[in-house]
Amino acid sequence: MVVESEELIKNLIEGKLTQEELYRIISGDKDPERFRLMLKVLQERVDWDEKIILPLSDRLFIVCKNGKPVVKCSCGFEFGDYRENWKFKARIYVRDNEEAMKEVYKAYLGANPEWTELREYYCPGCYALLEVEAVPAGYPVIFDFLPDIRTFYQKWLGEELPCDDLEFKDLSWMYLVSVLDEDG
Repeated sequence: MVVESEELIKNLIEGKLTQEELYRIISGDKDPERFRLMLKVLQERVDWDEKIILPLSDRLFIVCKNGKPVVKCSCGFEFGDYRENWKFKARIYVRDNEEAMKEVYKAYLGANPEWTELREYYCPGCYALLEVEAVPAGYPVIFDFLPDIRTFYQKWLGEELPCDDLEFKDLSWMYLVSVLDEDG
């Protein structure tokens, strides 16, 4: 088993490992401390104090704020309850015509805008690109990942729960209904 250090985890996150180092980590026995080390390194990289309880991507994290789990960007922008699809609160640019597709694809190498649209999701706080979806035109927004934090912490890690209100339930529809009610 490769004993992992904080420096190794920093290099892993920053993409600075050699192929040999990366192969050793991937193919070897897993270090049970890796998750805690990753959280520590990720926490040191942000300017806010809320405790990261689970990374969602390079820039998005589930954090514990006032005892509640919320999705937060590395810039500090909060998307709200982790059980609601954060994409509903992002800035969205949809590439659904040939001109917009050509901005990212060479001619004849991109998707057909009659069949496919590219949705780019940006953080309203820092305007960082957080995710891109290539979906059939009109397809619903995808909720990529709704983690069961309670099970992960209690059964996988054998630790106390990091937050309250960890019900494993998609609440995205409730958010959409509330937005529709506001709009009349």
